[in-house]
Order: sequence, then C-alpha cells, then structure tokens
Amino acid sequence: MLAGLAQDRCLVMGVVNVTPDSFSDGGKWLDAATAIRHGIDLVAQGADLVDVGGESTRPGALRIDAEEELRRVLPVIKGLVSEGIPVSVDTMRASTGRQALEAGAAIINDVSGGRADPDMMGLAARTGSPIVLMHWREHSDVMQKHTAYDDLVTDITTELLEQLDAAVAAGVDPAQIILDPGLGFSKTGEQNWTVLAHLEEFVALGPPLLVAASRKRFLGEVLAGRDGQLRPTDGRDDATAAISALSALAGAWCVRVHEPAASADAVRVAARLAREDRA
Repeated sequence: MLAGLAQDRCLVMGVVNVTPDSFSDGGKWLDAATAIRHGIDLVAQGADLVDVGGESTRPGALRIDAEEELRRVLPVIKGLVSEGIPVSVDTMRASTGRQALEAGAAIINDVSGGRADPDMMGLAARTGSPIVLMHWREHSDVMQKHTAYDDLVTDITTELLEQLDAAVAAGVDPAQIILDPGLGFSKTGEQNWTVLAHLEEFVALGPPLLVAASRKRFLGEVLAGRDGQLRPTDGRDDATAAISALSALAGAWCVRVHEPAASADAVRVAARLAREDRA
C-alpha cells in the first residue's frame, strides 16, 4: 500500500489533531510548529505514519469551514513531509484532500467514507491515492442519534461494502481502499465492544482494515473508578495498547493511536505470536 512501510506486522498511525476541540488533546497542537514537532516525536515513539486533521469529529462537534481547515493542516503536512514522514490527511472535504496530496500527503483518511463530499471518490480515483473509508452515517453533531441497527455487524458490513462499491464505481482502484469500522461513530459503547469482538469478520471483507479505538469514551467507561467517574483520556493509553494487540492479532492493517510507544510494542508482540501460530 505504501512503499517503505512494514508489511510483516500491523502498522501504527500516530495522531496530530490541529484543533482546539478534539476530545483527547484539543488545543495542544494548534500551533503549526508545535504540531510538526509532535508529529516528529510520534515517529520517534514508534509511529509508522502520522494522521493530520484540522476538524474535530468528536460527538457533538460542529463543522468548520474549508479555509480554516486548510490553514490548520497544510503547514503541518508540509513540515512533516519535509522530514520524510509518511502523512495521511484526516478530512471529509475533497478540496482539502486535493491540497493535502499536493503538499505530499500519501493517504486520504475520510471518516465519512466518501459520503460527506460527493467529489471525494473522484479525487481518489484521479490521483490514485489510498483512501480510508470509515463506516459513517451522519455528522458528529447528530451521529449519536443514529445508533439503531437490526444486526450490528451485518449492518455495518453492508454499509461499508456500499461505500466500497461507490468508490470502485467512481474509478477508485480497489487495491487503494482501506476500511475502518468506525468505532464511536453512530455507535454506543456496548456496540463498540461488539465491533471489536468481530474484527476478523471485517478483515475478511478483503481490504486492509484500520482500527481507531485510541482513548475513546468506551475505554474510559470500562476503566471507570469505583465512584463511576470515567478514566481521563490520557489515562487510557494502556487500554489502547491492549486493543492494538488484539487488532493486530485479528489481522488489522493499522491502528490509529495518540501515544504510539506502547502500541508499537504491542503490534510487534502480536506479529511474533502470529508467526508462532503459523509455524
């Protein structure tokens, strides 16, 4: 999928949120120079590539305009690419995706799976860029009103395949498509666990699978204290690494995390164990 990246284990994608309002680290990396340094640090900690986003997609988040999104992400993408770091751009807009690719980004990570912008599939087709199609039903401000499923895994699978078929119909090379089951997007905490328990079924769909569980609320819930208070976001990294190991063992292509060090170790342990199983 991407030249120079490991093919013998699950990859680790580090997260740089150039936003004031992301659920985990909003505001920490809003300055471009600080965000670039953070991206470099993520690679030093073990990330194979860095995902740069300028628009929060946390539950309840409202959209920003395209100009502001570009102002946030383009300097960071250019800075990281100049350091030789593979970059994905986290965007739902084809206009942002196009300029990010021109700046050197290697992957479009579209959490709407091509549904928010009708031009996104055409962009991926014209450029040959790998594109992540995440399972998505609605924008963040209303997505948690859309958590009803007849059969969770079957319905997500069906909807993901519809997104995949739309991409192929638009001319996207199937070999460039990555799927993401969309943990936390139009899903309750309990539904997220069901998705994780069935990762092998999503892997079996064929395209590489990206799993993005890092620091999400459902981890805070399972780690809650005796008083019922959720574990703070920065206290969920060990649980995230556990999910990374399980995802790797299930056959995931990549895990998306805020703190790569423990997950980088976890996917290597999983790869070694998988080799033993095949021996």
